[in-house]
Amino acid sequence: MASQGEAATQYTTDDALTRVGFGRFQALLLVFLGTGSVAEAMETMLLSFVGPSVKAEWGVSAAEEGLVTSVVFVGTVVGSCVGGLGSDRYGRRLGVLVTALVTSISGFLCAFSPNYATLLALRFVVGLGLGASHVLSVWFLEFVPAENRGSWMAGFSCFWSIRTILVALLAWAVMPILGWRWLLALTSSPYFIRLIFSCLIPESPRYLCSRGKINEATLILERIAGMNNRALPPGVLTPNSKRRADNNIDASVTTLLLMPEDGLATDENISSKSHSTNAFQALWSHDLTLSTLLLWLVKFACFFAYYGIILLTSKLSNGKRSCASVGTHLMQPKDSGLYMNVLVTNFAEFPGNLLAALLVDRVGRRISLGGMILLCCAFLAPLAVHLGEGLAITLLFCARACIEGCFVVLIVYSPEIYPTSCRNTGVGIANCIGQVGSIVAPLVTVTLVENCHQKEAVFVIDLLLFLAGVACALFPLETKGREIQ
Repeated sequence: MASQGEAATQYTTDDALTRVGFGRFQALLLVFLGTGSVAEAMETMLLSFVGPSVKAEWGVSAAEEGLVTSVVFVGTVVGSCVGGLGSDRYGRRLGVLVTALVTSISGFLCAFSPNYATLLALRFVVGLGLGASHVLSVWFLEFVPAENRGSWMAGFSCFWSIRTILVALLAWAVMPILGWRWLLALTSSPYFIRLIFSCLIPESPRYLCSRGKINEATLILERIAGMNNRALPPGVLTPNSKRRADNNIDASVTTLLLMPEDGLATDENISSKSHSTNAFQALWSHDLTLSTLLLWLVKFACFFAYYGIILLTSKLSNGKRSCASVGTHLMQPKDSGLYMNVLVTNFAEFPGNLLAALLVDRVGRRISLGGMILLCCAFLAPLAVHLGEGLAITLLFCARACIEGCFVVLIVYSPEIYPTSCRNTGVGIANCIGQVGSIVAPLVTVTLVENCHQKEAVFVIDLLLFLAGVACALFPLETKGREIQ
């Protein structure tokens, strides 16, 4: 009886967040997160416009033009791993601050690059910051109640869509008059805004609980409750989650999902090195190995397809007069065709976000993700043959919507797979594998299309998407509506 009374006076972070709901506190975090998201997208999307200008100014080859894009993603590979391990080791708050600092300074300095080599070096440093940016979405997710976590993360993804449109409009306005250097300088400005406010954000209470800092976590939860005009549950905060069984999921998998510590560093005196080692080893536990490998495949395919679609849009709009088989409808004598088509396909991300928001908390993560991947595959398939420009852009629009929806689901699902103490490590390494796809995509897509192998470029993207769609059916865990601790 004593143990029952003691349990009744305890609550978890999920209990607290469910009680205080999604209110003013989370709304302010969402605005902050959106500013960082805008900056990240602008740094990424401008690569569609900067590459051709760099090629024209410095006379670099087509492969070197693609390298301007790929070197950013090389940096993100390193940044994803380091950012994930660092934020699990030193905290989410510090991770957010460091990524803002690295990306803002290096992004601004890119505008003053005196030569091609310097630009490549600085874009690599930008990639380091971009690679670690997943700590923002994980940090935000750890403040959101479980009931509609997917829908709110889909709302966060709308900022990505807004920023892709902003960079297309900005490039359209700036590039013809001021050139690519001004575009690089202007797109780095949102990061300085994020840098200023990074010092004010709170640490994740889930992270604090996983490190045994219960009093600090309680203070933050009380602050959230006060800002939302709600009250915390009665009792004392505990880091131990409730083991809630799911008839459709193996009990050992459920326990691992719900445990914040998983036997990891709940002792404040444990060394950071030991914590990082245990966090990495946890990814290869019996219950997480399959999910980790499947997530790697899906991330690789989605990153490859996303940037493949963007670059395919750019190349089809520019056209290649050396390809006799390509009709004149794909040849635009002016750059306005490029800006217009990129802008139109960027708008596709809004219906993609909406579709994901409608599905992710209703039909579940796995079905939503697999369905949209296979739909994207189907929309791209007809592009293996040369189509009229209007039809080609329509298909690219639909494919872009589906792949954006996939990323929305992945933003929710990837952190939910892992326990708190190794969450950023798992997501960071998965993003690292995905960024390998980002590195390969420009080299493969640009090279194949410029050498008149459009069919082969589409085939590679579709093959990867099909394999990823199959992988979604093999994930052992559905996390819809579940506590992530």
